Amino acid sequence: MTERVTLITGASAGIGTELARVFAANGHRLALTARRADRLEALANELSAKCGKKPIVIACDLQDNDAGERIAAALAAEGVELDHLVNNAGFGVFGDAIERDRDEQVGIVDVNVRALTDLSLRFADQLIRNKGGLLNVGSVAGFLPGPGMAVYYASKAYVISLTEALRAELAPRGVRVTVLCPGPVPTEFQARAGVGSGHDTALLNVSATEVAREAYRGLMANKRAVLPGLGIKIVPFALRFFPRGFILSATSRFQRQRH
Repeated sequence: MTERVTLITGASAGIGTELARVFAANGHRLALTARRADRLEALANELSAKCGKKPIVIACDLQDNDAGERIAAALAAEGVELDHLVNNAGFGVFGDAIERDRDEQVGIVDVNVRALTDLSLRFADQLIRNKGGLLNVGSVAGFLPGPGMAVYYASKAYVISLTEALRAELAPRGVRVTVLCPGPVPTEFQARAGVGSGHDTALLNVSATEVAREAYRGLMANKRAVLPGLGIKIVPFALRFFPRGFILSATSRFQRQRH
């Protein structure tokens, strides 16, 4: 019988690392992928010591066009199949899109949109065969327009839309599909994005560890969406009561304060 594993992308830091710890603690054997091989190896050794199952480590940059093929080849070489896929990898950059480096902006699409789509479709047959689950990491940003982080916000809107559609398509085939939509979480994301500190304090009240725990529980319970933290849960509901133009203006002002 082919061994089943959970593939987690972007596992070298932040929410991805915590998701790896939560899945491992619940008995899943893991395959971990991210750019930084040293961090992945350190995490794999940690999880092996705690849980007795050494994760498969696949050092890979999801911005590369052949990333999906390389990941699939590495898993095939290990003789394993996926029963769960966690598309966690993603990044954003702060600043007006037209003023930032174009390749950098397109790189956001490569990781947040193209790679996530590729892996979701590439391994769908395995998830169906093994009656598993798909967890895509979106963001509360996906419910909003995002001047100041335009491409990132738009990419997360895509993640939410795609995941909900895949949920409808895969549910009859026995696959759980959930989108995780956290608000700002204190991780390395802010530093990479170039977001200034001090303006998200009121929202930074859910740790990466708690986000990962809620995400795991939500996926196993087959929830459509997981929004960790009380403050974040009300955002999609509250947006119904404001004109889109007002939301755009308010988001723009908030973003300018973050730099």
